[in-house]
Amino acid sequence: MDKVLLTVYGMAISGHVHRVRLFLEILGLPYTYVETTAEDRSSPEYCAISPLCQVPCIRDGEITLSDSNAILVYLAERYAPEGNWILRDPLGAAHLQRWFSIAAGELRYGPALARAINLLQRPLDPEPPRALAAKLFGMIERHLSGRPYLAAEHPTLADIALYSYVSHAPEGGISLTPYPAVTVWLKRIEAIPGFIPLQWTNN
Repeated sequence: MDKVLLTVYGMAISGHVHRVRLFLEILGLPYTYVETTAEDRSSPEYCAISPLCQVPCIRDGEITLSDSNAILVYLAERYAPEGNWILRDPLGAAHLQRWFSIAAGELRYGPALARAINLLQRPLDPEPPRALAAKLFGMIERHLSGRPYLAAEHPTLADIALYSYVSHAPEGGISLTPYPAVTVWLKRIEAIPGFIPLQWTNN
């Protein structure tokens, strides 16, 4: 394989960014991380590589790509094609897509939004996203009862896509205590070689 020259543009506080960095670390791929401020993201140069002016965005040689779930798929296909991070059979592929949709929907507007309201002091009511988080976590708890991972008997991109915001739900005022199967699942992800935690500071 040619030398990897990846750059990740992101914000340390972001779970979307963390899922990309987590997967890169698990794959053992070297990369450069660039903390990207709101001012950076509003620049024409950045918006040229990230059309919605959002993080994360990666640069891989001449390739630029945004959207965390799309980036996960790209990294798995390009750098770990022999792995089983992506499910190929029709039902498995459907399950994986379902979890991607949940990551972009209920996860984002539930626990991720509750966390953002709390940490970033956004002037929004935290109760609707907390209620959505409770509904989502109840579903995941039932789903994980008797299952080790979300989409298969082994970790897949579904687990990477959901881990960051589920594990940091308490930062949005959402306790994980009522969800023992979810807690065990989080520990399984944290035991994967290469795992890195989501670490940030508001100082």
